[in-house]
Amino acid sequence: MENLKKIALIGQPNVGKSSLFNRLSNKRIAIVSELAGTTRDIRKNEIEILDRSALLLDTGGIDDTNDAIFSNVKRKAIETAKESDIILFMVDGKNIPDDKDKQLFYELLRLKKELALVVNKIDNDKELERLWEFFEFGIGDENLFGISVSHNRGTKKLYEWIYDKLPENPETLERLRLEEEKRLNEDEFDEFEEDNFIQDEVENSENEKNFDDSAINVAIIGRVNVGKSSILNAILGEERSVVSEIAGTTIDPVDEKYSYKEKEITFVDTAGLRRRGSIEGIEKFALMRTKEMLEKANVALVVLDASRELTDLDEKIAGLVDEYGLGTIIVLNKWDENMDTFQKMEEEIRRRFRFLSYAPIIAVSAKTGRSIERLKDKIIDIFENYIQRIPTSQLNRVIEEAVSRHALPSPNGAYLRIYYTTQFSSRPPRIALVMNKPSLLHYSYKRYLINFLREQFNFEGTPIHVVARGKNSGVGDEEYLERD
Repeated sequence: MENLKKIALIGQPNVGKSSLFNRLSNKRIAIVSELAGTTRDIRKNEIEILDRSALLLDTGGIDDTNDAIFSNVKRKAIETAKESDIILFMVDGKNIPDDKDKQLFYELLRLKKELALVVNKIDNDKELERLWEFFEFGIGDENLFGISVSHNRGTKKLYEWIYDKLPENPETLERLRLEEEKRLNEDEFDEFEEDNFIQDEVENSENEKNFDDSAINVAIIGRVNVGKSSILNAILGEERSVVSEIAGTTIDPVDEKYSYKEKEITFVDTAGLRRRGSIEGIEKFALMRTKEMLEKANVALVVLDASRELTDLDEKIAGLVDEYGLGTIIVLNKWDENMDTFQKMEEEIRRRFRFLSYAPIIAVSAKTGRSIERLKDKIIDIFENYIQRIPTSQLNRVIEEAVSRHALPSPNGAYLRIYYTTQFSSRPPRIALVMNKPSLLHYSYKRYLINFLREQFNFEGTPIHVVARGKNSGVGDEEYLERD
């Protein structure tokens, strides 16, 4: 990704940059809304146009308002343009050219980059006649494009212009060649053989999922204005997400990759969550996006504001992490603003978040950098616990010891026996108790075994899922899955 040419989308708010970003990416990544200023952070995605690749950057809308957020957005957008190789400057074709657009365009022109003027919202031939008005910018016909992103109109010419500015990508060429070769080979199968072949491939892919143990996806979650973006910036050591005192500055989650201790960490700076009653329009979509990110995450940072009292909403947000079974760290931010005893805060958190009893608590200050290095180390530790597999022999030894200390109950005189124990999955650890009467194993005894396992093995920061199964039952079926 580092060697790819960069394409920056620049323009005033609500001209369609995020829509074009989604169109070029061929999937919905950026939030699209009629509300001006929806995008505030830099969104990026690797795109392919035929056999050539580029890194597409979607910037926040540049506005001359004195608002603190938008002044920061403009600075970041201009910085992104300077770092890019190609700039697509977008304007609204429904409006006549204004001085603000011209001023921005001339500022970009001085950067000596490959620059195109993209006039969006040209939805029909009649509106296309107004395109000549934009020659006032002093740009040649070959760099002026009238398009309608919503109707996918006029984009072919723009794609061809971008394609000509990009170098060939040998890796992409080889992948396309292999895909074509595979397609031709598959055509040689008759219908019956092809059905069997596809079915075998599906079964093999389900049984042989290979995870990259060097890649960690970290979701940053919390209610608005607890400092999630500040924590992200502190970890990365640079400003990558817009920070403001105004609640709800982050709307789109911002993905950032960061290499640390031989791990490739992808941080997702999720949008702040508010009470359901105050979530309107775009923030409902942000809540949905947060849940989508949690589905992809391995580790979650539950960020709390140490300078304010905990609320029911904090519990509900933390409950999302528990729902998705993620490795978890509770992060107390703004610790420098509240010098109350850590023990008192910890007791309150443990009381409210009993379902996250396994999660460590780390007090940090994104402003001063306090304990940020410790937080990075803890992310690695929790991930290792999250993916670990305990050998069957060790599990059996520990469970046997647990049973000898506290015998299995005999509900209604029934004799319960655990034949053996095995871990059948990780991410998070899933452990099967293979026994004679699995349906009779009481939840409280399972809780006892889970606590005993935690005493013997390092499962800090990760939930443990325990399954009681019969001898002839396949291990790992979801219908038998019960969470701790």
